[in-house]
This record gives sequence, structure tokens and C-alpha cells, in this order.
Amino acid sequence: MYYKLIAVTSNLKKKFPETRLTLSRSRSGEALFPVAPAKAVLPVDYAKTLETIKRRIREERLRAVLSVNAAMVLLYWDIGSLILERQKASGWGGRVVDRMAHDLREAFPDMQGFSPRNLKYMRAFSAAWRKKTIVQEVLAQITWYQNIALLEKLKKPEERLWYARAAAAGGWSREILVLQIEQGAHRRQGKAITNFKMTLPSVDSDMVAQVFKDPYLFDFIGTADPRREKEIEQALVEHVQQFLLELGSGFAFVGRQVLLEVGDQDFRIDLLFYHLKLNAFVVVELKAVPFNPAFVGQLNLYLSAADDLLRRPGDNPTIGLLLCKSKNKVVVEYALRHLKRPIGVSEWETRIANSLPKEFKGSLPTVEEIEKEFENGR
Repeated sequence: MYYKLIAVTSNLKKKFPETRLTLSRSRSGEALFPVAPAKAVLPVDYAKTLETIKRRIREERLRAVLSVNAAMVLLYWDIGSLILERQKASGWGGRVVDRMAHDLREAFPDMQGFSPRNLKYMRAFSAAWRKKTIVQEVLAQITWYQNIALLEKLKKPEERLWYARAAAAGGWSREILVLQIEQGAHRRQGKAITNFKMTLPSVDSDMVAQVFKDPYLFDFIGTADPRREKEIEQALVEHVQQFLLELGSGFAFVGRQVLLEVGDQDFRIDLLFYHLKLNAFVVVELKAVPFNPAFVGQLNLYLSAADDLLRRPGDNPTIGLLLCKSKNKVVVEYALRHLKRPIGVSEWETRIANSLPKEFKGSLPTVEEIEKEFENGR
């Protein structure tokens, strides 16, 4: 029996050379494979402790990466400041910067980032942010390449700071940051028409208001102009990752067509989310038509039912977001004025036509023109 096990072990080693297999004998002469203790014999709190340790390791690894990134951004700011000072004091030109790039790469061959172009970015970075405290507190929390994107895409310091903070809070990549800049996220954030000041505690109302935008851009659903709510809903669910990105940081998708049973009648929520920072469910209702005050009554019913059927201890009141194709601001404000449930109203739109070459704009038929032609042909 012992020799058979040795043969088995030998075969396993040939098949899995990277795996360490050892064979030992017990006092009784039996062959034993050393294995980890069975889970059944582990302490009751072992799994929880293991998860805690794993979480701490992940946190420390992330903290180390962020610390290295912050140190690099601050180093680049210091280098840019020195170059800027020498240029002002001694009139350094581009050739001196090129020579410095060569000498730095020769002195530190194992380090990246000392190209002439990057040194000029460092100088521009330092010129844009003269206060080191701002660099330490905000800009060092995002990557160097994100900082370059801010320099290239934006001119106003306050807009750069807004996107830097948003990128750090949302964990945006450089590509996502550029996309948000191109879509003018800072102009849309917190612009939804709401009744939050009247329905939420004053300490929370401003914070909640900043979560919602107006308008929401659904370019990712394609060039087609959805004509019915079901079409919009289906497209958003199919592109839920992009939809979550457009909604903003903190939203978690819960479900589509979520059933609520009220008074022996069934009602279905178009899209249900949970906001992790607000600790509240968010009911999203989609409309492919302009705002109608009747929509508010429907959404108000859903919020009341969601609070009773879905809300858990510790959750804040459920929030409603009504997305319409268009709206009249005055009508919306009147419709929300005396409502007790927190509701925001925004438009949704697609701007793909805006990116068409100028020579094609106006030459493509509108949806209405296509429908008219179809009706005439029929």
C-alpha cells in the first residue's frame, strides 16, 4: 500500500510540478498526506477573522499604492516649481529643459517620467497650482495622467478642482474623467428640480440634491430615439454599467420592474437603486414624453409603498427620480411644492447628433420626418 501511494505521489508531481506534495508515515505505519485542517474543526470565528485580515491586507496594499502616487505627484510639482523659478530668474529656455531630461534619465535609468515633454507638463502643473497645500489635499489623490488631462481639457481652476475631487471620490480612470469633462458633468450636477429642502432635514437636503443631475445623457444607448418607456428601460439595463456611471458615485443597481403589492393591486417600479452614501433606496421612473403632473402622483405612491415594503431599519426615506424627455420648470415646481416625499425631476437626452460633422448636420432626417414618410408610404 505504501509503495502504491508513493507511485501515486510521483505521478501527481509529474502532472503538477509546481505543487509541493510530500508523503509521511504515522507511528502506526500508515502513509499520510499533510493537508489543511477541515473547516469543520476550525474555530467558529475563523471565517470572520480571515475576512478581516484579508480586508486589512487589501486596504494596506491600496494605501501603499495611493501613497506612492501622492509622493510622485508632489515630486513632479517640486520639479516643476524649480524649473519655473529658474526660467523666471535666469531665462531658461527649452534647450535647457531638454538637457535636464537627458541628465535625469541618465542619473535615474530605472525611473520613468523624465522625458522633455513630461518636464514641461511638470512646469505647467506647478504654474497652474502655486499653493502646495491644494496639491497635497486634492491633486495628489488622483494620478499624474489625470492631472495632465485636467490641464489639457480645462482652463478654469475651480472646474479642475471640481473634477479632481469627483475623480478621487468616484475612483474614475483617466478615460472616465475625460468622458465626464466632455459631457460637462460639473454643469449638470445638482441641477435637478427637487423638493428636498421641504421634505428632508436641512442638514441632508443640500447633500442629497448634489447627487442628482439635469439633464442625464444617455448617448450610450445608441443613435435610436426611444419612443416608449420600455425601450428606454431595456436600453439602460443592457448598458447598466454606463448608466451607473452617468448616475454617479454611490448608486447600486437593485432591480428592474420591481413588484410592489398595494391594496391587492400590483405596481412595478421601472428601476430601483440603493445609494450607499445616502443609505436610501432610489426609485427611478422613466418617461419618453414631456413632464406631466400626473407622473408625480404615481411616483409618490411608489415611494410610500417602497418605504413600507422595502425600507429597513437604518435606511433613510426612499427618494424618487423622475426622468422625462422635457419639462417646464414652473409646472414641475408647482407639482412638487406641497408633496411630503422627496422627489427630483430631470430631463434625459442623447447628444450623439451634436458630434456629427458639420456637413452632415441638417442633412439627416429627424425622427418625426421619418415617421411622416412612413405614414405617407403606408
